[in-house]
Amino acid sequence: MDVFLILLVAFLASGLTLISGFGLGTMMLPVFALFFPLEVAVGLTAVVHLLNNLFKMGLLFRWVDRAVWLWFGIPGILGAFLGANLTLWLGETEGYHVNGRSVSFLALAIGILMIFFAVTEIFPRILQVTFKRAYLVPGGVLSGFFGGLSGHQGALRSMFLIKANLSKEQYIATGVAIALLVDLTRIPTYGLAIWEDIQGEIPLLMGATLSAFLGAFIGKRLIPKITYRTVQITVGSLMILLGIGMILGWI
Repeated sequence: MDVFLILLVAFLASGLTLISGFGLGTMMLPVFALFFPLEVAVGLTAVVHLLNNLFKMGLLFRWVDRAVWLWFGIPGILGAFLGANLTLWLGETEGYHVNGRSVSFLALAIGILMIFFAVTEIFPRILQVTFKRAYLVPGGVLSGFFGGLSGHQGALRSMFLIKANLSKEQYIATGVAIALLVDLTRIPTYGLAIWEDIQGEIPLLMGATLSAFLGAFIGKRLIPKITYRTVQITVGSLMILLGIGMILGWI
C-alpha cells in the first residue's frame, strides 16, 4: 500500500507540475516523508528529481546558454553543498516537542520553506522582484543553497534568470541544466550519510521516476481542461497544510 501511494502521488504530482507552478520535488518530498526519516526523504526526492531533469535535459540541451549556466550554476554548486550539509546537520539535532511528538529542526525548516514557497505561488507578486544579470553569481549561491537544503530552488532561480536576456527555450533549458548541477552536488553529499537507507529503495525510486514520466505524458493531454489558477490555489493550499503538518510533527 505504501509503494502504491508513492507511485500514485508521483504520477499525479508530475502531471500537476505542468500547470501548477510547483516542482516535482516539492510535491514528492512530503509523500516520501510519510514513510522515511525526513533526511532520507530529501535524498530519495533528490534522486527522482535528478532522473527527471536528465530526461528533460536530453530534450533541451541544445538551447542551454553556457555563459549563464556557468555564472549561475557553478556558484550554485557551492550553495548546494552548504545547504545539503545543513540538511544533514539539522536532521541530527534533537529538535523540539509538540503535544508529545518529537520534531526535528530539519522538519521545522522544510515546513517553513514549503509554506513560504506555497504562498508565493498562490500570491506570485511576493517574488516578483528581479535582479540584473550582474547578480548571477550571488543568485546562484542562494538558489543552490535552498536547493541543497530542501529542493526549493526554482522560484529563486527564476528571480535571477528572468533578466538574463534569454529566449523562452534558453530560459527553460538553462534552468534545467542549473538544477542538474545542484542535484549532482547534493545527492553525493546526502549519500555519504544516508546511502545505506537509499540503496535498498532503488526499485521504489525507479518506479516513482517512471510514474512521474507517465504522469507528465498523460497530464499534458488531460489536465488543460482544468484552469491554471484553480490547480495553483488547490496545490498551494495542500502544500501549506503539509508544511504545517511537518512543523507540528504530524508528518
